[in-house]
Amino acid sequence: MRKLMTSVAAAAFLMTGTATMARATESVEVLHWWTSGGEAAALEVLKKDLESKGIGWVDMPVAGGGGTEAMTVLRARVTGGNPPTAVQMLGFDIVDWAKEGSLGNLDEVANKEGWDKVVPTALQQFSKYDGHWIAAPVNVHSTNWVWINKEALDKAGGKAPTNWDELIALLDNFKKQGITPIAHGGQAWQDATIFDAVVLSLGNDFYKKAFIDLDPDTLGSPKMKEAFDRMTKLRSYVDDNFSGRDWNLASGMVIEGKAGLQFMGDWAKGEFLKAKKVPGKDFVCIRYPGTQGSVTFNSDQFAMFKVSADKIPAQMQMASSIESPTFQSAFNVVKGSVPARTDVPDSAFDDCGKKAIKDLAEANKNGTLMGSMAHGHANPAAVKNAIYDVVTREFNGDLSSDDAVKELVSAVAAAK
Repeated sequence: MRKLMTSVAAAAFLMTGTATMARATESVEVLHWWTSGGEAAALEVLKKDLESKGIGWVDMPVAGGGGTEAMTVLRARVTGGNPPTAVQMLGFDIVDWAKEGSLGNLDEVANKEGWDKVVPTALQQFSKYDGHWIAAPVNVHSTNWVWINKEALDKAGGKAPTNWDELIALLDNFKKQGITPIAHGGQAWQDATIFDAVVLSLGNDFYKKAFIDLDPDTLGSPKMKEAFDRMTKLRSYVDDNFSGRDWNLASGMVIEGKAGLQFMGDWAKGEFLKAKKVPGKDFVCIRYPGTQGSVTFNSDQFAMFKVSADKIPAQMQMASSIESPTFQSAFNVVKGSVPARTDVPDSAFDDCGKKAIKDLAEANKNGTLMGSMAHGHANPAAVKNAIYDVVTREFNGDLSSDDAVKELVSAVAAAK
């Protein structure tokens, strides 16, 4: 496990007025993995919002884009009887903690503010457990994006790829330009993010049967071998120094023109925006070729843990602030994601943001909005991690595509 970057900053914000002075001693301790530049900038929006309400913020960042390290730290805290107030969490991880009885109850604020009417049903399956609200969704990320350096694309003819053959032609062109075709970080969750998109590009039904239904015949099919074959091909366009590279450093390669494109969720956009890059001018955002009209999603949520009675008011205030339409817009504009509420206008969003909101609505309407396997929204953690292992071994050349298919079937069966 990489060295944890942990800092703690507790502050009591002194405000005028007796009521506010009383609240100023309240604080929330927040465990999260938003440590990249764009992510930290987005998190600052929430910190400042709570500060304005007299709520202090005790920061507990744990570096690691997939959140695996953060969950390790969390387990130690809960086992020690000292859980944080709120924890950034994804999908089935929330459900697992709820099953353990570790999460608090947000019904009071959720019912008062009508969350049921504005939070998409696909998110509520993770935000609620046994009929009670246990987490506050911050956003909806979609994962099947491609981020392309505009100058490199223009040199290649300016046409964004719409299918596999066009994608390979573009990558070959990037290679001729003397830049790394694909910016990628060799971490299991990043490998799986690419695999997510590759499988989705081979058909919505194929993706659903494979990763949501976990159908053995689909997992072991010739089409799955084709997916692995495509991963092998994509691997040939990645530079030799990719192992262990964090996702935001890969984004930086595209931003700086050292690489042509990156396959990554829309949190990558936050890095482009922080670097003062403009959609359509400096970079291009497209759905992975063959997946337009479909969306694989994940949703960052803050799961609220059971805390002592004196900490509950600040916890409830944090939950309320997260679901505020004003905050949802401000945060997601910076983060690169879209609001977790359906009633937030897209007026403040850039072209990529407007496209994301439109794509999400279209997929939701057409039944092609599906949880991301790579980001814990298609199946429980044990299954996800089993798939990670096979995908990464194949991507690194330790398994042939034929063997990877066989391994995938057996690994999923064992993890179910």
